Amino acid sequence: MSNKEIKFRNKSENYSIFIGQNTLNLLPKKIKSLCPLTKKIGVIIDKNLPTEFKQKLRIKLRGYEVSFLSFTANEKNKSLNQVNSILNALLSKNLNRSDLIIGVGGGITGDVVSFVASIFKRGINFINIPTTLLAQVDSSIGGKTGVNSSHGKNLIGSFYQPRLVIVDTTFLKSLPKKEMVCGYAEILKHSIIKDKIFFQWLKKNTKLILAKKKKELIYAIKKSCEIKMFFVKRDTNEKGLRMTLNFGHTFAHAIEVKNKFSKKITHGEAVLSGMILACKISMYKKLCTNNTFDEIKKIYIQNNLDYTFKKYSKKKEIVKLLPYLKNDKKNNDGNINFILLKNIGKTTLPNQNKLSIKKIKSISQTIAQY
Repeated sequence: MSNKEIKFRNKSENYSIFIGQNTLNLLPKKIKSLCPLTKKIGVIIDKNLPTEFKQKLRIKLRGYEVSFLSFTANEKNKSLNQVNSILNALLSKNLNRSDLIIGVGGGITGDVVSFVASIFKRGINFINIPTTLLAQVDSSIGGKTGVNSSHGKNLIGSFYQPRLVIVDTTFLKSLPKKEMVCGYAEILKHSIIKDKIFFQWLKKNTKLILAKKKKELIYAIKKSCEIKMFFVKRDTNEKGLRMTLNFGHTFAHAIEVKNKFSKKITHGEAVLSGMILACKISMYKKLCTNNTFDEIKKIYIQNNLDYTFKKYSKKKEIVKLLPYLKNDKKNNDGNINFILLKNIGKTTLPNQNKLSIKKIKSISQTIAQY
């Protein structure tokens, strides 16, 4: 199967995303064409990746002065302390702005390394090689970088586009089922907010995606990336329309913060929970029908994903999340800014549906019962 290319183009930036098996082979040629003045390369790589990938990279980067930095990817290390540590290591190697930083790992690695690239000498060439399904369909696209704070997730960051994204599905061979589900959550979200035909395709092919069948997996990644790119191109710095991509994330981030970013629940599982809660509020506000909700719920049940929302069918569990909603990035006043659903493929616009914490608490019993 040939590699798929998606191009990002706007007034100030352009780059390509290459998707397929063994797309890592494109790396040497692309570095020469995109970063011709590069002499030194800093590779920040998730320490949990199989050794074979690090060896492959060493071979492909022959001819450059390469420094490998190992990164322990977890939400606690998604911090300014870690950023400072990486910056000091790169500065000690005397990289300059014409050199290159490559991030190899999942979404946490990509978020941290791209943030480092954006502030290293006010911006250095950056290539993202996402190695988890979640990163391949979501965080590697769009240029959002960031780290966490004690006040919430991703509250410190910047917008910084890479020179190139390489999505190589061979990285997914060793990915556990739980992590496949994590990435699938964003694929499903993209279909729900933008493309009913893709949603119908997912109803038939989700089991094949989770089983890592090559043809279906590559198609799902490509389609998901295209949907995310649709929003990013129109609103690169997330001032309006791009916030649509946060459907389900208002509650999801609250779930993650409440659980102190525990490994017990992945980002994707939190998003799967959050989308159901967003749908319930949508029904309460009479924006979407019971039939629409049932169609979405059915895809969860058919693929054994209903465990993600069963807990939040109780009022007390919803109420426990309320204190953690306040620091969501979409909020621009004292109220909580929700992206809600009208139909599969169509959401409300950002800033159209705001609810106070008091109001959410008062309707929590009603939405729990849907």
